[in-house]
Amino acid sequence: MELVAEVKARARALGFDVVRVTQARLPEDVRREYRAFLAAGRAGDMDWLVATADRREDPTRLWPEARSAVVCGMNYAPAGEPLANLSRPEVGNISVYARGRDYHEVLKGRLKQLAGWLAARAGARVKVFVDTAPLLEKPLAQQAGLGWQGKHTNLVSRQFGSWLFLGEILTDLELPADPPERDRCGSCRRCLDICPTGAILGPRRLDPTLCVSYLTIEHKGPIPRSLRPLLGNRIYGCDDCLAVCPWNKFARTASRGLFAHRSELDAPPLADLVRLDQAGFRALFRGTAIRRIGLARLLRNVLLAIGNSGRPELSSAASSRLTDPSPLVRGAAVWAVGRLAAPEELAALACRHLPGERDPTVREEWESALAEVTAQARSARLSGS
Repeated sequence: MELVAEVKARARALGFDVVRVTQARLPEDVRREYRAFLAAGRAGDMDWLVATADRREDPTRLWPEARSAVVCGMNYAPAGEPLANLSRPEVGNISVYARGRDYHEVLKGRLKQLAGWLAARAGARVKVFVDTAPLLEKPLAQQAGLGWQGKHTNLVSRQFGSWLFLGEILTDLELPADPPERDRCGSCRRCLDICPTGAILGPRRLDPTLCVSYLTIEHKGPIPRSLRPLLGNRIYGCDDCLAVCPWNKFARTASRGLFAHRSELDAPPLADLVRLDQAGFRALFRGTAIRRIGLARLLRNVLLAIGNSGRPELSSAASSRLTDPSPLVRGAAVWAVGRLAAPEELAALACRHLPGERDPTVREEWESALAEVTAQARSARLSGS
């Protein structure tokens, strides 16, 4: 018990807000649910979930010598209203966790310090993990007592609501375990009801391939047309289900500067973002998680937000990307222009760009946009008659 108390004190000194210990094993029902999730094809483009399934199911599959897990949480509760930008269609909305330093780097550095101290203090072997590693961290965090998996499948804490970053240290030490946390969601279904794409199929049942976070971050290709209008101006991630959790009322605003928002990322104008080149992208998003998706995927997301903005004055900004080297970007630009431009403008742009377009997905975007305009004109004529 003395060693565990020292570990927790050391973790808090390193900036972690909560730390608990559990055995380095997960129950069979967790593994069964994970296998069912993969069997249903819910991994989408996240091929690594399938490739690492055997190791991910249980910490001892990842490291057979593991006996205990030290699970650490770091609070990133925002100071302001995380959904405020959704009513401002001219700006891009970035998930609050990504408006500052990349949490992977912050947590990993401090976990390594804690693990190094534990190895020196107790002669332990240790391994450090953040969420890019093949470890089912949310069930492990619930088992350790940091919180419980809410109906949105994210961890919910009585102290920090839905705003905790997680990191883990596996060790070969047998440490006394903390008690698990129980589910405290009750009859609340706010997170289910607010999901813009209906990705939360039921309590703790998520289809990631419908989730805005998956679509804007992990998905590599064109976003399905039926889902595009539902994204609104969300250009990186989605906080809706997290932000409405009633337990957030107990969350303290993160006091340290570790995840302080950069002001230029709080409400970046879409008209500025769509003009970014590689150098501008690297400069604007240096040190953040957003840099991981690259310029093309960000521009795809920005162009879809422009198409959803209802602001015809942004049409010219979108049309500037009709000649982008990336088919992913050109296709999104066609969709945005098709939503905003006057019919005659769209027809003129199609005459200029469609004949020379060789990518079949972009040609399909042009044909769809033109067909939509034709259908709208026909409907207007019929209504007038």
